[in-house]
Formats: sequence, structure tokens, C-alpha cells
Amino acid sequence: MLNLDTHMLVRGLENDVTPKERRLLLDEPWSISAIVLWELCKLVQMGRILMDLRSPELTRALASIHVWPLDLDVARVSTALDFRSDPADELIAATSVVHSVPLLTRDKRIRRSKMVPLA
Repeated sequence: MLNLDTHMLVRGLENDVTPKERRLLLDEPWSISAIVLWELCKLVQMGRILMDLRSPELTRALASIHVWPLDLDVARVSTALDFRSDPADELIAATSVVHSVPLLTRDKRIRRSKMVPLA
């Protein structure tokens, strides 16, 4: 299983990925932190991405993805990571740490982490 950050989820849904990312996305089930759903809606609201959040196709695609909850363990780990970023990115990374699920991200700060398991 892979944990996708928000931008990788969008890229994966739009098939805008590198060959290596494509292999990973085809070979592994997808998962996301619950905060990714909020971040996706905010990006649409702010006009940073164009996506019909009410589309039946998108609804089906998102329903097929495992959503990790935001719980106390994730919150605690998010404050003990070896990098600082925006809170959503820290929660996404902490989700990977708590659940031992590799994170698929292009975020350079997260990719430099020694704590976060990366895909």
C-alpha cells in the first residue's frame, strides 16, 4: 500500500506521473490521510486545481482509496518529525510513520526526512 500526498493524488488521478511513479501507482493500492480530502477541496475552492468534486467518476475513484484517520498517534508524531512544513504535510507524513506505509511525494522537505518511509 502507498500513502499519497495531495499533489500525488491529483497527479495520479490525472495520470500526470513519471514512469517510476506510474509503476508504483499501478503495483500498489492507494491510501491517503484524511486531511488530503480537505486539502483537495481547498485547492479546488482556491482555483489552484480544476476538478469537479461532485463528478461520479471522481467520487468512485476516491471511494476506492483507503483513508487513514487523523488520530492522537498521528497528531503526536506530526509534532516530532525531523522537518517542519505546513500542518497538512506534517499530518500526511506522520500518517506514513504511524502506519508504516511508504509515502509517495515529490515534496523535497519530506523527501529529506530520515523518519518518513518513502516510496
